[in-house]
Amino acid sequence: MPVANELFLRRGGDRRLRGGHLWVYSNEVDTARSPLSDFSAGDCVAVRASNGALLGSAYLEPNNLICARLYAPGREISFVESLPEALSAALTGREQAFDRPCYRLVYGDSDLLPGLVVDRFDDYLVVQLNNAGIERYEAAIVDALVGLLAPAGVLLRADSRNRREQGLEDRIAVVHGEVPERLPLEENGVRFEAPVHAGQKTGWFYDHRMARARLAPYVAGREVLDVYNYIGGWGIQAAAYGASAVCCLDSSATALDGVEVNARLNGLEDRVSTLQGSAAEAMETLVAEGRRFGVVILDPPAFIQRKRDIKKGIKAYQRINALGLKLLEPGGVLVSGSCSMHLSRADLVAAVQAAAVRVGRQVRLIEQGAQGPDHPIHPAIPETEYLKALFFRAL
Repeated sequence: MPVANELFLRRGGDRRLRGGHLWVYSNEVDTARSPLSDFSAGDCVAVRASNGALLGSAYLEPNNLICARLYAPGREISFVESLPEALSAALTGREQAFDRPCYRLVYGDSDLLPGLVVDRFDDYLVVQLNNAGIERYEAAIVDALVGLLAPAGVLLRADSRNRREQGLEDRIAVVHGEVPERLPLEENGVRFEAPVHAGQKTGWFYDHRMARARLAPYVAGREVLDVYNYIGGWGIQAAAYGASAVCCLDSSATALDGVEVNARLNGLEDRVSTLQGSAAEAMETLVAEGRRFGVVILDPPAFIQRKRDIKKGIKAYQRINALGLKLLEPGGVLVSGSCSMHLSRADLVAAVQAAAVRVGRQVRLIEQGAQGPDHPIHPAIPETEYLKALFFRAL
């Protein structure tokens, strides 16, 4: 069905969209024919090249640099009408990849649902609306999800940093059914409970699932240090794979309470301990105490939030990896992760190598991990690829 409005691009402004990209920048718009001031956030438009050729359908955020986001390339259809098809396609992709309904069901642009994130915890869903345009369709999104999956409950987590940077208010609310404070999930055969109401993001990070599964060959019979552990995604799985002891280090007492909950869930409390403190300071103390580990896992928050932070962020990665290497036994394995979109995989490798030189260690890169199939990468949108997990052996 045709949409009510049209957005015309300048001559040559369609080049990226014809290459498969999904974003329209404000300087690509022919504002004489399509004044952005005439639109409101969430308005659906048929995006057209300067000659009138249809490029697709998008919703608008007229006050942003990225002023339109395509959800239906090459088609003219309203966002609400496109929802059932897009959600169904996303579900099919996840069901092909995973045998349990615990995964990221919707990953924004990559699923042609820009601004929307949905994580699935068996019979429950946690929804993130990350901009003003998608927020307009909250009711339609919830209705479509309920129609597709009949969940026991849907929790809205509209409290992301990205929203606050846009001046949008935080909101956390149960918008369908009932949602307990903690939701069960299973990852790589290990059980967890995620604090979905009060935890980070949606309460859990499914993105490192594939890399966490690769811990198994390296941790059996070894002591493991899991730094920035949150509620134990890496550390609990390391213990489940046969680590002799796991120390989970985090600055948050609440997160460490979650570690203890998840250790008990799996009968691993005798092999999992917690340590509260600043990562760098606590690691320096462990170095001074002469502690050594067979495996050190570093999965920090994004040290690089913006391009201008790259130089400073790389130094932060070098510092933390140097401390990790100091705590590693000869022949041990360092797992170095990064969720910084602006940090390339090559730059993370270089940061670890620089850290190794600094502390007089020799390392070899033996495995590389990336985000799982529930975080698909759009080939034309580099921003959809952000996750790195590098496994190094210390010689």
